[in-house]
Amino acid sequence: MQPEDHPHRILVAVTGLSPQVVTETLYALAVKSEPAFVPTGIRLITTGEGAERAKLSLLHPESGWFHRLRADYRLPAIAFRTEDIQVLKGVEDRPLDDIRNETDNMRAADAITDTIRELTADNDSALHVSIAGGRKTMGFYLGYALSLYGRAQDRLSHVLVSAPYESHQEFFYPPPRSAVIHTSDGRPHDAHDALVTLADIPFVRLSEGLNRDLLKGAKSFSAAVDEAQRALPPVALVLDPANCTVSAGGEIFTMKPAWFAFYWMLAERARRGQPSTHWTEDGIKGEFLGYYGQIVNPASGDYERAETAYRNGIAAENVDPTKAHIKRTLVRHLGVRRAAPYLIVQLDRISGTRYKRFGLQLPPEAIRISCGNLAEASRSGK
Repeated sequence: MQPEDHPHRILVAVTGLSPQVVTETLYALAVKSEPAFVPTGIRLITTGEGAERAKLSLLHPESGWFHRLRADYRLPAIAFRTEDIQVLKGVEDRPLDDIRNETDNMRAADAITDTIRELTADNDSALHVSIAGGRKTMGFYLGYALSLYGRAQDRLSHVLVSAPYESHQEFFYPPPRSAVIHTSDGRPHDAHDALVTLADIPFVRLSEGLNRDLLKGAKSFSAAVDEAQRALPPVALVLDPANCTVSAGGEIFTMKPAWFAFYWMLAERARRGQPSTHWTEDGIKGEFLGYYGQIVNPASGDYERAETAYRNGIAAENVDPTKAHIKRTLVRHLGVRRAAPYLIVQLDRISGTRYKRFGLQLPPEAIRISCGNLAEASRSGK
């Protein structure tokens, strides 16, 4: 689905003393772009003074340029009210008129990150984020937040306005009819002739590499950056068969015994530098049951059921669901990006067949098996 096809289409912008950025970007998106991206709503992030300017110049019921733009180009209803203007707050929640110190800087970063996190949590939304206005730090944080949380349907841009209309206090968008404005030297110019374009800014989407707690908004901007940084940690896998525990990508979690035994088998092969395997190969049934029998009691009902299931050997209908479960477990705890080095992947083709062996691509030195209490755990039937 393309951005313009989403039911909720949100234009997000930061401004300081130039609220024109909002109408210039809206004009470029809804009037000039092909296909048009007509927002269903607008969210503006700004300073205390910037909010007053936006309310008076954009949303005044009689002279507001936002209302004029909609009327001039017959745009549909777009939700943009004073409540949609978010004022950045400083110490004691006082509105910021500028970002002057480290505290202001981090509070602005957290507020901008919270807004993008909230808006991207709606799967039916597509965001178009403009970083053309406001302090450079505000634009940076807005772009970085979108990199952390942006989805495939989200876009980032900077609006470009031709001279002498750029930063002109009387210019808000090119009207459909001739309209004269004057530059500071008194020269007249027709606003209708202004060229307004969007420079699309490519950005790296990191959201697939973030864990669920972060995506739910439990952390600050700095914590979000730390989490993203952990998306590329030193690759290390530690398996604890006594507890069916996996340590990978900076996280520790458990797997169900049957899945763990299968994963352990493949990890041991990689750790020992042995060839990868396939369900058609001789001995894989006994190899898997050998690992499984070290996790659950070989006299237990769980082990007996596994023996019964594999009486005629291991087949695709046994292996494929197990691999899928292991992948889901890894991705759920690590995110797509961090899970990638630890996934079971197809490797070399088996000579004379259409099959490919599967296994882990981790280097042997990256894998460690912790078997401290394994014998005791096995006897207890764990």
